[in-house]
Order: sequence, then structure tokens, then C-alpha cells
Amino acid sequence: MINFIIWLVLGGVIGWLASIVMRTNAQQGILLNIIVGIVGAMLGGMLLSPIFGVDSMSRGNFSLAALGIAFLGAVVLLAIVNLFRKGSVR
Repeated sequence: MINFIIWLVLGGVIGWLASIVMRTNAQQGILLNIIVGIVGAMLGGMLLSPIFGVDSMSRGNFSLAALGIAFLGAVVLLAIVNLFRKGSVR
């Protein structure tokens, strides 16, 4: 149960920070921030973890490097969404 709460809180914070970087913060609420953070962490774990050689948060690694990978995954996710929505990454 505590892992679920940690995923929600960290997903919300990571999604919120990624939305500030990608300038989509005004378009999404807390629920979408949580979803972007969690899906971005999964995307970062699948795509970016092997490149940087860092274990992802889905494997139980809650280090600063794993949080950075999750943040980069959320930024990549928002860039892909912006690309399909508006035709530009920003």
C-alpha cells in the first residue's frame, strides 16, 4: 500500500516538473500530472535506463539517478504528446 502512495506522490511531482519544463502546466491538472509522471517513469525505465546504465524506479531503485530518468521520460512523453497535438515539440 505504501508503494502505491509513493508512486502517486512521486508521479505527481515528476509530472508537474515535466509539465513546467514543457510549458503545458496550465493545460493539465493534478490527475494528468500523476499519469504523466508514472507513464513517463515507465517510458524512461524502458528506453533511457539501458542507455544511461541506471536501474529504473519500477525495479525498486529510488535513487537520484532513477528520479532523473523518470523526469526525462516524462519530458519525452510530453514532447511526443505535443508533437501529435500541435505539430511541434516547443
